[in-house]
Amino acid sequence: MHQSSKIVSLTELARIAGELRAGKRLVLAHGCFDLLHIGHIRYLRQARALGDVLMVTISPDRYVDKGPHRPAFDESLRAEAMASLDCVDFVAINEFPTAEETLRLLRPHVYVKGSDFKDAQSDPTGKLQAEERVANEVGAVMTFTQEVVFSSSNLINRFLSTFPEEVQQYLNVFRMRYTEADVVKVLDDMKRLKVLVLGDTILDDYHYGTVIGSSSKEPVLAIKHNSSDLFAGGVLAVANHLSSYVSKVRLFSVMGEMGDREGFIRESLAPGVAPYFAVHKGAPTIEKRRYVEGYTLNKLIEIYHMDDSGLPADDDAAFVHALAREIGDYDVVIAADFGHGTISPTMRRMLEHKAKFLAVNTQANAGNRGFHTISRYERADYVSLAEPEMRLDDRDITGPLSPLMERAAARLNCKALAVTRGKRGCTIFTPGRGFVEVPAFAPKVVDRIGSGDAFFAISALAAALGVPGEIMALLGNAVGGLAVGVIGNKKAIDRMSTQKYLTSLLK
Repeated sequence: MHQSSKIVSLTELARIAGELRAGKRLVLAHGCFDLLHIGHIRYLRQARALGDVLMVTISPDRYVDKGPHRPAFDESLRAEAMASLDCVDFVAINEFPTAEETLRLLRPHVYVKGSDFKDAQSDPTGKLQAEERVANEVGAVMTFTQEVVFSSSNLINRFLSTFPEEVQQYLNVFRMRYTEADVVKVLDDMKRLKVLVLGDTILDDYHYGTVIGSSSKEPVLAIKHNSSDLFAGGVLAVANHLSSYVSKVRLFSVMGEMGDREGFIRESLAPGVAPYFAVHKGAPTIEKRRYVEGYTLNKLIEIYHMDDSGLPADDDAAFVHALAREIGDYDVVIAADFGHGTISPTMRRMLEHKAKFLAVNTQANAGNRGFHTISRYERADYVSLAEPEMRLDDRDITGPLSPLMERAAARLNCKALAVTRGKRGCTIFTPGRGFVEVPAFAPKVVDRIGSGDAFFAISALAAALGVPGEIMALLGNAVGGLAVGVIGNKKAIDRMSTQKYLTSLLK
């Protein structure tokens, strides 16, 4: 059969399977197959020997979760590679995130996995166990081939890496110092942490459109509106990021009385987040509306809807008291301080005196620029800032970065201080251990909004565990790299995505 006629849609493959099932023994192999290698060929040959017809389904690009630089080859090329093999009879690109629905649709007699999947318990995603249940449900025998295990990720990292030379060199050095197991252990240790998160609730309102020119009567940019999205940003995004990494997330924040946003806010929180909201009477929930060019995703204008005066004195005292009653129950307090009034001076002083481990990010933005820096705090165990925020705090725009970090860490008595530097990665200072510089891992940037929050959230957990700066920075840059591949705060960066990305980086 010519290779082009082997490639069919999943619907067509289901029809073919239905016609052949009565007289032929159907075998299904499913995977990413990002780089066709000898391990894949041996696996597929063994699979073909188990029946009369071998069907191969390919994970579609949109569901390949091995990091922002994968897949290295798009789904059509991966399908073509599979179809070129004589042992393969039919190829289809899957339409689902996993093989479960595919099994139900194709109902093969045999479902074949590679030898590296033999231990179902070694798959932390739970996908293998779920596939095994569905295989039993449809009457398929799930079997495993015997072949030497090769890693596409390892081969891609060695020979087809899309990263710049400096990133490849850094990862080579990191692999000599730490193993994948060392990093995964840190992720496992995070699970036992009880975390309290405090900060400003912000809704990110994205309006996408097409620039059609300027008004004929006034110098005003004209945009044709196409669609819109509303995302849970600010501290809500930080809490959602944390929810899959730790055992418990307690959220304290403020929402506005006006605008009827409470339902959306509560529905947007991950199941593992337990919220306490104070209500700012007579004020809206903070909403940052961005008008975005729909094709390039360039932001054209940003409009703030907010009252950043903070809670009235009595309400703030009650809010501080409510948090103070619980703060001793938590291992880590993460203050995502966007400078819009949720964290008052009274709240800051209480955090400084009562938090067991206090992690702080003071974010500079258009609503507070020049008035909100880390100098507002007198103590913080871990601080994460963007480089402009660090320089603003020290009023030094051009000088070396390291003295600024050392001075801030000494004043705050930090155990670790991180500065994110955009495409230049991050720098982390730990007193007694010195500086660590780690390059950025994101080859493609969709939207920078929220990447710093993701970095802060997960690196704060690593800092609370006292891990080396190299691992702290690697984890922070990994989640930051995943976050810039997402528009706004459309989805949280979860632990499993992070672990898979780290695996792909460190093989």
